[in-house]
Amino acid sequence: MRCPFCGNVDTQVKDSRPAEDHVAIRRRRFCPACGGRFTTYERVQLRDLVVIKSSGKREDFDRDKLERSIRIAMQKRPIEPERIDQMISGIVRRLESMGETDIPSKTIGEIVMETLARIDTVAYVRFASVYKNFQAADDFDKFVSELRPTAPAEE
Repeated sequence: MRCPFCGNVDTQVKDSRPAEDHVAIRRRRFCPACGGRFTTYERVQLRDLVVIKSSGKREDFDRDKLERSIRIAMQKRPIEPERIDQMISGIVRRLESMGETDIPSKTIGEIVMETLARIDTVAYVRFASVYKNFQAADDFDKFVSELRPTAPAEE
């Protein structure tokens, strides 16, 4: 592992332990050349996923991009960071276990929306506003009204 401080390729692992609910390994590393200490995470990757955009363009799946969009939707919400990490790992595992290497971006968006809807309604609406490309306040109103349970008719 290359040292992020000096670029030395000969770094030493000082400590390893499970992280993120045992789906990753956290390693504390030490660089003997500059004395720097840093942490790395290793995750199992079942297969290389390719995202097929709605335009037909293909690009490699980027877990960090997924994580950024979810964290933006969850910003300032009362959800623990560990819970968000578990959710992201669960989404990635679900995508990897679908059996396909080419996954439409629409499928990824639907899975994220389904997961957010179970965890936090506000984050769900925030993500949906970007995913569904809301253009006006009426778009929000229509979407939120579909979330509200209908009141039973009074007799």
